[in-house]
Amino acid sequence: MVIKFLPLPTTSEILKVSYIPSMPNSLMYAEDYFVVLETNQAEQFLTASELLEKLQLILQQVNAQDLPPDVQKISGLVEQAKYLKDTSCELDLGPGQYLQWYAVRLEK
Repeated sequence: MVIKFLPLPTTSEILKVSYIPSMPNSLMYAEDYFVVLETNQAEQFLTASELLEKLQLILQQVNAQDLPPDVQKISGLVEQAKYLKDTSCELDLGPGQYLQWYAVRLEK
């Protein structure tokens, strides 16, 4: 068996290598659009700001005691909606009802 070693690259060859970022592409974590699934409704595609508005409207209609304990601890409707958007993907609206949202990437 013959083992062949490849020659080491020269300094000029090393300098020609393109920079490869060590962090993943930020687009992988972008949450600009969401698909929203709701009881008896067709799926909707919403922007992040539209989802926040929808969550605020829902939170206005829900009894505060029916919210999850972590959400109850947050004061302010806007802050609660932001917290839900950033940390959850569903809100229990009672028996047989649901609201779910998932971040999606839309291709052109």
